[in-house]
Amino acid sequence: MKIITTPDPRLREKSKKVSHITDETKKIIEEMRKLSLDWEKDHPFELSAAMAAPQMGVNQRIIIVRDDMEDKENNHFTALINPEVIRTEGKNETDYEGCLSVPEVYGLVPRPKKAKIKALLEDGTEVRIKADGSLTRVLLHEIDHLEGILFIDHIKDKKDAFFKMNDKGDLEPLDYDKAIKNNKKLFPDE
Repeated sequence: MKIITTPDPRLREKSKKVSHITDETKKIIEEMRKLSLDWEKDHPFELSAAMAAPQMGVNQRIIIVRDDMEDKENNHFTALINPEVIRTEGKNETDYEGCLSVPEVYGLVPRPKKAKIKALLEDGTEVRIKADGSLTRVLLHEIDHLEGILFIDHIKDKKDAFFKMNDKGDLEPLDYDKAIKNNKKLFPDE
């Protein structure tokens, strides 16, 4: 298994609900954890905060979210199966997002400040999560993957909203016009 990237059409498919949590489901979750941490090893300035099963070509409604997004040494992820947004609250806030499946591009994405999510844990227990701030952003980003939506789809004013990371780990503006000329795979509609 590997992380798939744009323009792979599987990233644009709506994922299927997991009807039963099986040993195969648990193997998928373990592979997601492994791929996330492997990706992180190759990206010294970045933290793999979360991942969705479609990002490795598996069309199932499964996401993993890192338990501590401030500590790169803590590499434990919680799996959420069939996550569903119950509601969002608060005014949209714009912040940076990146994605394992959209390499080398970051963007300013508006998202609600709070969300209520319901999902199943690996053992089948139903949980309800009241998310705030960055956790809301991460959960909504990953649930979008299950709907075939990428973070770049939320960016309306494309001219000043895209960035790239330099070799020191700082984000720098990305010349959008140049980027679309060089990367029709990422911006196919342009």
